[in-house]
Amino acid sequence: MDIPAINFQSAEFTTSAPSLKQCPEDIGCEVAFAGRSNAGKSSAINTLTRKKSLARTSKTPGRTQMINFFQLNTNQRLVDLPGYGYAKVPIAMKTQWDRHLAEYLQQRKSLGGLILLMDIRHPLQDYDRQMLNWAAEAGLPVHILLTKSDKLKRGPAQSTLLKVDNFLREMDPGVTLLTVQTFSSLKKQGLPELEAQLAHWLTTETIEQG
Repeated sequence: MDIPAINFQSAEFTTSAPSLKQCPEDIGCEVAFAGRSNAGKSSAINTLTRKKSLARTSKTPGRTQMINFFQLNTNQRLVDLPGYGYAKVPIAMKTQWDRHLAEYLQQRKSLGGLILLMDIRHPLQDYDRQMLNWAAEAGLPVHILLTKSDKLKRGPAQSTLLKVDNFLREMDPGVTLLTVQTFSSLKKQGLPELEAQLAHWLTTETIEQG
């Protein structure tokens, strides 16, 4: 089946929700972006949509504490999940974030896939593995972006890619739910692969629901 192209430049911010209960109606299909607070998540979304400030970037990691929704068309959305890791917030708030993230990942019916961003220099941190486990429990496909790949030379970058790929194959022997690629917002490296993965998830899920 040919996958129709999606105009990611059409993305428009619609709403922010503090928890699953406040999210928009659970219909159509959406793909969520998640990652540590310094993994380059907002930059990746802005690069994808060709809009420099669609997703706010901040020098203060963890500033985005809401689930942010961006409409592509009537039935398709992108979702920016709260960053995790370095945020200087009280333990109680971090615990609350964990609960809301887990609820969203495991209960959101329109969620077709998760883009999980990791700094290529520091992949598979504890929280990253926790996100992978949450997704596995929900049977949710995950595509990892090893961001800031321009910070490494080609050899070390490919070595890290292979290391992460081997880890995923151990988690998912059938290689059906977990995939990985390198990505650079600065150089726009890996953008076509990201667009293709998103189009596949958004289109396939929308057709199946229709």
